[in-house]
Amino acid sequence: MARHVVNAKVLLVEDSEAQGNRVRGSLERMGYSVLWARSGVEGLKLARAESPDVILLDVVMADIDGFSVCRWLKMHADTRDIPIIMLTVKGEVEYRIEGLNVGANDYLPKPFADGELEARVFAALRVRTAQAELKERNQQLEAMLHRVEALAITDPLTGLFNRRRFTDVLKREFALTKRYGNPLSCLMIDLDHFKQINDAHGHEAGDQVLKEVAHIIASNCREVDLPTRYGGEEFVVLLPHTPKPNAGVLANRLAKTIKTAVIRVDQTELHLTASFGVASTADVTSNVAEELVRAADAAMFRAKREGRDRVALYVPEDDTPLPEGLDEAEH
Repeated sequence: MARHVVNAKVLLVEDSEAQGNRVRGSLERMGYSVLWARSGVEGLKLARAESPDVILLDVVMADIDGFSVCRWLKMHADTRDIPIIMLTVKGEVEYRIEGLNVGANDYLPKPFADGELEARVFAALRVRTAQAELKERNQQLEAMLHRVEALAITDPLTGLFNRRRFTDVLKREFALTKRYGNPLSCLMIDLDHFKQINDAHGHEAGDQVLKEVAHIIASNCREVDLPTRYGGEEFVVLLPHTPKPNAGVLANRLAKTIKTAVIRVDQTELHLTASFGVASTADVTSNVAEELVRAADAAMFRAKREGRDRVALYVPEDDTPLPEGLDEAEH
């Protein structure tokens, strides 16, 4: 019984009519599907068009020698993984060495018996199958690593980036800003009286509110911006190449959109507001990236002190301690 791979396709590149007929007949008796190219140029065309599972390539041909054909096939992504068996004249060791040097996987000295032909082709097909399986496993592993990486930097509830990702990007963008002088702004966003929503309607309602707000924030950001769930009911947005006044425009638009949004939970319509703090690298005198977030946070707390549901742009006075009676834990 032939050991061929079911439906395996063999490309024979051979310009000798007699030799080609003999080899094709043997391969077809073994059960292989055979394509026969009678020149090197035709072999190149068929290799690209038909994607055979293995190529039998004669060394000596009238138009292009087998070494050049092999070299070309191994240079191109769509043919480089196809196993190539060079057909050489028995005793021509230098041909066999040259064939292996240009990328051939094996060689078959002429004349050869059908049993040796079958064995060489079958071995090449096993290599082809093993390479395909390894490539598939590598692709699966790469996809899994991408998923794991995405999970590590994404907030599972809202789908926004998480604090870990924000911290990494903040450091990079802050360093670029300090080096090149580009403006970088930060929005700190805190939902007003969010605890009351959880207490009155349950944590599932609170989760729904967070997801809706996250969608509003993300849909109003540019591709270069970094909207993030910072923790609890706090969100933060990093805005590269954005001066503070422009960041304030975005903050006011978000505040209005959140205030007018109707969030339906079961049969209940929920309305909410948010307080915003806006700061930029112009407000930071040190080389500490976290100082930008601290400035935006300080401005946000001023918005809370002044009645919530508003946007506050950072001013140096925001660094003064909070007055008694405003618990930072009860935003």
